[in-house]
Amino acid sequence: MASNVEFKIPALRPYPEIPALQPDAMQSKGPFVAKPVMQTPLGFPGELVENWQEKAIEKMGELLKKYRSLQVYLDSCVKCGACTDKCHYFIGTQDPKNMPVARQDLLRQVYRRYMTLSGKVVPKWVGAKDLTREVLDDWYNYYHQCSQCRRCSVFCPYGIDTAEISMAAREIMDCIGLGQKYCNEIIGKVYKIGNNLGLPEPALADTLNGLEEDVKLDTGVDVKFPLDQEGVEVLLVTPSADFFAEPHIDGLIGYAKVFHQAGISWTLSSYASEAGNFGMFIGSYDNMRRISQRIRKAALDLKVKRIVFGECGHAWRVAYSFLNTLAGPFDFLDPKYPVPQHICEFTYDLIQRKALRLDKTANDQRRVTFHDSCNVARASRMGTIPGGQFIIPRAVIKASCNHYYDMPADTIHDQTFCCGGGGGLLTDDLIELRIKGALPRMEALKYVIDHHGVTHMAAICAICKSQFTKVLPYYGFEMDKIVSVHQLVSNAIVL
Repeated sequence: MASNVEFKIPALRPYPEIPALQPDAMQSKGPFVAKPVMQTPLGFPGELVENWQEKAIEKMGELLKKYRSLQVYLDSCVKCGACTDKCHYFIGTQDPKNMPVARQDLLRQVYRRYMTLSGKVVPKWVGAKDLTREVLDDWYNYYHQCSQCRRCSVFCPYGIDTAEISMAAREIMDCIGLGQKYCNEIIGKVYKIGNNLGLPEPALADTLNGLEEDVKLDTGVDVKFPLDQEGVEVLLVTPSADFFAEPHIDGLIGYAKVFHQAGISWTLSSYASEAGNFGMFIGSYDNMRRISQRIRKAALDLKVKRIVFGECGHAWRVAYSFLNTLAGPFDFLDPKYPVPQHICEFTYDLIQRKALRLDKTANDQRRVTFHDSCNVARASRMGTIPGGQFIIPRAVIKASCNHYYDMPADTIHDQTFCCGGGGGLLTDDLIELRIKGALPRMEALKYVIDHHGVTHMAAICAICKSQFTKVLPYYGFEMDKIVSVHQLVSNAIVL
């Protein structure tokens, strides 16, 4: 835990309440700006262009024509207030500009000024504003205080998707040379090396060899972690955090044990060693597509029959919702299987067919709850039935554990609270925002700790796991309270 924290950690409250407003509490708290070397590989200007205002309005007009939904969202808000207290960042920071409706209005007021007749003729009457440097600075600050989690959209009577507005604002800023360091640097690493961490193939191979030795020592069984193996059945595409960090790596061990026990051949790819797609966070279709095309190329080169994605929330959203149009068609894969398939779906199917033997008593020292990750819960699906994204991970956990307890109903499923670090905000220059944004989830976790003696919270998102590992200690919890779902499977599986 950082020792130089200069802000107040929010107190855990006995019950939720709408916070008192603190205007401009998070003013000028945006992330570091991307340097030219991070911008240009993504096809963006290196720094803020001279005619940035003209270019920003031009880009906005282009996006409005390209995405009809964006105009619908900008036109349809009636300021009903249903979303105001639904954002974890507003709850934690108390800054009114972090109300979803207020954050949307930062873009909406400029849209009205330049794209509507009323805004051009009587701007003050319709809340329209010129795009000034002050407005641009607010865009940069507050559109990087949105994790694109979509919780507000669940409660909006018009279904306005704040995430799409945030993504549009970020794309406009990137296109005028005002990008975010964290996201854009990571995307550049994928293009240069193949994964978000910049982990080269020799280091990845050494890591996998080390894991084989560790599992052999622990279990006495030769469980393989193949890399670049041609002609196998499954290409596993997983977040690169699974290769080095706790608890992610324990989930990777769980995947390998599942493949081994089921007798299904599989491989990782050194070329496409990353499931995550930060192109979505910055709203850039072109960059989303470039990253996704790497997965297609790896699947073709390795001649696999199916693609399985590991535990990563936004990776699964991109895979489930967009992969076929970004990198398809995938008619070279085996049509018997979904394209793509989530590792939880894969394991659940094996459990249903009794192809895995799990000893639940191996996790008896744990009393487990589950954190529904935003992009899985509100922007994707698993299996063949509605709500499968809620049912399947819990079923896998319950098959691996004897003691499972859900957090309160208004904090799970489609009403789940964000971890506080999603949407490209998992960077230490935003640590205050991340800690404050985690408040609602920490309160829900404390509830099941107090009422059910919960010891661990499982998740299927690499960002959630990294975020909780960082912020749990600030709220008085141990950092190892967060676990991977397949870590529980790994403990329970009988090889």
